[in-house]
Amino acid sequence: MNRFYFSGSQETKLDGKNRFVLPQAMRFGLVENGVLEFSMGLGLGGCLAIYRKSDIEKIVAKFQAKQHVGKYQKFFTLFFSTLHQMTCDKIGRVLMPTMLKKAVGIESEIVIAGVLNKIEIWPQEKYAMQLLDLLGDKGPSSGLAEMTEEAFALLEVEDEADVPVFQ
Repeated sequence: MNRFYFSGSQETKLDGKNRFVLPQAMRFGLVENGVLEFSMGLGLGGCLAIYRKSDIEKIVAKFQAKQHVGKYQKFFTLFFSTLHQMTCDKIGRVLMPTMLKKAVGIESEIVIAGVLNKIEIWPQEKYAMQLLDLLGDKGPSSGLAEMTEEAFALLEVEDEADVPVFQ
């Protein structure tokens, strides 16, 4: 089973044509069946998110079962109308759709962050502000300690997928 995940971060700038270079290691993580294709759309907390093609296919399959439920309609419209199927050029540049750029307030400088099964694109100022808020001026704050404790507590919870099923 492939247990690849995205991690790390890099600061970069958009060029005059709204393109940025996706780090090579992240590009390799997006390649499936020898093809580099992915989707970019709105992410959580004011960023953009890049998803592998296979992950989007799984999301679509699950959402299709709920597409006629009224309480999800606005979300589905927003999520899918802002989702763009994309690829990179020969040197790894990605063209950022203008609408997505405006939606999250990106001007020029961005942070590209690997986060498990997706890549997040943040306006550099927003990313720096969140990092500073989390770490504080004098080292890790209690907020970071609490978040770390809660996240690592998830490792204690038994995953249903890891429980053997006997018939």
